[in-house]
Amino acid sequence: MKEIKIYTEYVTLGQFLKLADIIQTGGEAKFFLSENRIIINGEEDNRRGRKLREGDVVEVLGKSYKITNEG
Repeated sequence: MKEIKIYTEYVTLGQFLKLADIIQTGGEAKFFLSENRIIINGEEDNRRGRKLREGDVVEVLGKSYKITNEG
């Protein structure tokens, strides 16, 4: 499981996709989320504005990521 470090209270799902190098620009988020299955803490969710906080686990494209807070 790869850790994604954030420095704020939360990060949106769209921002997470950029931080995890899954997409290159924020504009790609809407299309990516409509075409791919995203699992957050065991539940499917594709809302670009979904807030992710420390401890959340995101599964996308067969990989798992854990949000950690360095703030």
